[in-house]
Amino acid sequence: MNLKISGHHLELTPALREYVETKLERIKRHFDNVIDVHVILAVDANTEKEKRQRAEITLHVRSKDLHVESEAQDMYAAIDLLMDKLDRQVLRHKDRIQDHQHAGMRGYDGAEAA
Repeated sequence: MNLKISGHHLELTPALREYVETKLERIKRHFDNVIDVHVILAVDANTEKEKRQRAEITLHVRSKDLHVESEAQDMYAAIDLLMDKLDRQVLRHKDRIQDHQHAGMRGYDGAEAA
């Protein structure tokens, strides 16, 4: 898995980098066919002070790209929201793959083979 973390208008500290990597372990535990991961952590110049910290991630798996964004008041909270959303998307994608692979055998009873 190739991991690229970048910061926009933000100094990317080793603590932030390590926090993102530890949160990605949960995703790898559910789905290990990840090819590339690109994480962008940014501070927006919004007039609203509540949601200035933004985190987004693009996860490239074999047949699809999953993209998730989140905003929060704190960067760590934005990363937590991001990983929760990504985890739900990865589990849904994994279920779709597994359902699709076994869909052809549902109507097969073995009597048709000659």
